[in-house]
Amino acid sequence: MALSALPTNPMESPMPQSNDLSRSVATLNQDSTLVVVIEMSQSSWLVAGMLPGVERHHLKKLAPDEDGLLRLLHRWREEAAQAEREIERIVVAFEAGRDGFWLARWLRSRGIEAYVMHPSSVAVSREHRRAKTDRLDTELLMRAFLGWLRGEKRHCSMAAIPTIEEEDAKRPNREREKLVCDRTRIVNRMKAALARLGIRGFNPTLRKAEEKLAALRTAEGSPLPENTQAEFRRDMARLRLVREQIKAIEQERLRKLETASAVEKGPHAMVRLISSVIGVGVETADMLVNEILSRRLRDRKAVARYAGLTGSPDESGARRRERGLARAGNARVRRGMIQLAWRFLRFQKDSALAQWFRKRTEDGRGGTRKTMIVAVARRLLIALWRMATMGEIPQGVAVRSAG
Repeated sequence: MALSALPTNPMESPMPQSNDLSRSVATLNQDSTLVVVIEMSQSSWLVAGMLPGVERHHLKKLAPDEDGLLRLLHRWREEAAQAEREIERIVVAFEAGRDGFWLARWLRSRGIEAYVMHPSSVAVSREHRRAKTDRLDTELLMRAFLGWLRGEKRHCSMAAIPTIEEEDAKRPNREREKLVCDRTRIVNRMKAALARLGIRGFNPTLRKAEEKLAALRTAEGSPLPENTQAEFRRDMARLRLVREQIKAIEQERLRKLETASAVEKGPHAMVRLISSVIGVGVETADMLVNEILSRRLRDRKAVARYAGLTGSPDESGARRRERGLARAGNARVRRGMIQLAWRFLRFQKDSALAQWFRKRTEDGRGGTRKTMIVAVARRLLIALWRMATMGEIPQGVAVRSAG
C-alpha cells in the first residue's frame, strides 16, 4: 500500500546532506509532520508515533512486517486528517542493529524519510540501575529524534544509509577476514593437540602435511592414536576448503580489477590508485576503499573519527589526561591502519610522514613508538583519503609505475 499524498521520490522531501548527519537541516513543522520511531527486535516491532493534533502518543506492537508498518503509517495519517491536520511529511527512525539498513531503504523508496540512529549516540540515564523496557526505549528514542529534527547539533547522530551495492561490495573482504581467522583457528587447534602428545615442529599448512601424518610419532615413540589421526584428517580437509575459498575470493577480486575500465571512476579506480603506493597491497586497499574511502565523509576529522583513531580526553577542573583511542569507529579500518602504519614506515622511509615519525621517536623508547604509531596511522589514513578523493599524492611517497 502506497501513501499517495507523499512524494514518490524520497529526494523530493526535505533531506539533510549525506555528509552531515549530526543534525537535521530541514525545518521541522510539527503541525504537518508525523514523527515515528521503531524499537526493533527479532520477534516484534514496537512502533511509537507522535501525531499532530492528537494529544495522546500512539504505540503499536507489530510483527516484523514492512507492509503492516506502511498500513499503520497510512492509518495514523488518516487519524491526523480527522483532527484537521494535513500530513505533509512522515519521518521514521530506528536504531542500527541486526536488521541493518534494508528497512530504511525500503521506506525511502516509498517516499518516507527514514533514518538510522547510532545507538551509542542516544543519551541514557546515569542512574546505577534504570528501568529498561521496549516502551521506555521508544520514549527515549522519540526524545532524541525530536531534538535531532529540531536541528539541535549532536543531540544524537544518524548513520549514513548505504545502497545495497555498497553493502555488497564489503562482503568479499569481510568474508576473507573471517576465513583467515578460521584458518588460524584450525592450525592452532591442531598444533595444540600435537603439543599434548609431545610433537613439535609439524606445520599443518605445508602442501604435503597430510601425507606426513602417518609418519608422526608421539614422545613415547608410538604412532598417532586412531581417533586423533582421524580428527587431524578432518581438520586437514577443513583447512584445505578454507584455503581454496580464500584463493577464490582473491582471484575474483583481481579479475574484477583487471576487467574494470581504465577510465572508470569509483571503488575499482580507488583500489588501483591506493594499491599503487609501495607497501600497500590490493587486500588492504580493497578494505580501505569499501570500508571508508568511498564513503562521502565531510572532512579529515570525520575520517579519523570514523576509524576510531581520535583521542578521548578526560578534563575536569585542573586535571588533564588522555585516556587513549576512542575506539568508537570501524574496528576493521582501525586494526588495518595500525598494521599498515608499521609497514608504511618500512617501505616509505623517505616520505615526509616517516621522517616526522623518526624525529619524534629519537629517544628510542618503545612506549613512544607505540604511541606515535597511532598518530602515523591517523595521518596516513587522512593522506590516503585525500589521495583517493582528490588525487593528492602524499609528500615523498613512492608509487608503482602504471606499467
